[in-house]
Amino acid sequence: MVQNIILTKSNKQINGTVHLTGSKSECNRALIIEALSNGKVKVENVSDAADAVLLAGILRKNGIGSQKVLAGEGNSEIENSKSEIVDIGPAGTAMRFLTAYFAIQDNEVILTGSQRMKERPIGILVEALRKLGAHIDYEEKEGFPPIKLKGSFGQQTSKISIKGNISSQYITALLLIAARLPFGLELHIEGELTSRPYVQMTLAMLEAANIKHTWEDNIITISNQEFATTSLHVEPDWSAASYWYAIAALADKADLFLTGLTQYSLQGDSVITEIMANFGITSQFKDGGVHLTKEAKPINRKIFDLKECPDLAQTIIVVCAALDHEATFTGLETLKIKETDRILALQTELAKMGVKLIEKGQVYKLDCSEKFIPERMFINTYHDHRMAMAFAPLALIIPQLEFENGPVVDKSYPAFWTDLAKLGFGVEEIEK
Repeated sequence: MVQNIILTKSNKQINGTVHLTGSKSECNRALIIEALSNGKVKVENVSDAADAVLLAGILRKNGIGSQKVLAGEGNSEIENSKSEIVDIGPAGTAMRFLTAYFAIQDNEVILTGSQRMKERPIGILVEALRKLGAHIDYEEKEGFPPIKLKGSFGQQTSKISIKGNISSQYITALLLIAARLPFGLELHIEGELTSRPYVQMTLAMLEAANIKHTWEDNIITISNQEFATTSLHVEPDWSAASYWYAIAALADKADLFLTGLTQYSLQGDSVITEIMANFGITSQFKDGGVHLTKEAKPINRKIFDLKECPDLAQTIIVVCAALDHEATFTGLETLKIKETDRILALQTELAKMGVKLIEKGQVYKLDCSEKFIPERMFINTYHDHRMAMAFAPLALIIPQLEFENGPVVDKSYPAFWTDLAKLGFGVEEIEK
């Protein structure tokens, strides 16, 4: 049975306090650093996001006997393999990070995942690891999971190149293992770097564990070196905070307090404070968190470049659509290879309220000329947590929303529906 969510809001006012889970992005990096440090680094405030819980479980069990599925539901096509099978389900970050992590381990592992994961490319990262000296084969389709990592890593070179405009997770995966490579790593980034803040986050977290680097022009260099004995504290999740900013933007009156968030964050999505200032949301950092308030103001910003914060794209586009703000968006190149094709998903769901997201090359324009407010709207989530959470703020303008597969939010924000209920939203679970 699939659990859907009926979401309502009787008024357009929002106030209260929200305690956010730890950042999935930070936590996943910290967990890999912890594993690579051989126990020297400890992670504090581990996120309860499903992806982080899954990754932590896999790393804890790493090395346990062969023919054992370490996580997920397994895969009948490869269950008789003599290799250790690691099923990461829909967790894309875990797939990229574990590909690099297992590439330098001694044991033979097959990394697999959900059907959608098998459609998400991994070839650029695999090719880079092969050049470094990893032994990796494709089990099904060339360039896509599942993959077999054969262990017996022997470094062939320290210099590799990788495209910067595909996924920053490929770059992060390589940087995370760099200090464990006998000859270190000199990583050349080709072309423009997408999601730069995520790479900066990775390097800052490595630095906190005493792993030094240099970054000159498009070259990042990390030598072979030892991790320090230390703790990495995972900050609350700014990506999760973005949905509360969106709710505040669509409210008539908002007074929200998000605990634990700081003005100077490693997370690139903290830029939501600047973006939402365009919609009248003021952020005040005090009392151990951030206070959000709403004031009426004209929206003047017409172009949003989301190259460095693509995970905010759905949230911002939906807010603009809800407010009839026909903005233009750039920097969305990576959205088509996420949990779903997020461009197509946005176009399909926004069309249910008469809004068009028009694609012209790498530029996207909202057309709200035929927009209408339905009494009820069904939201397909496409197995994508961010589709559910980005559309939830529409409950402030649409009388009733129904979300397919409510538990999809567990991937990054398991308490999302519960938190909405605590702050006055009607949240009804129904079985389908």
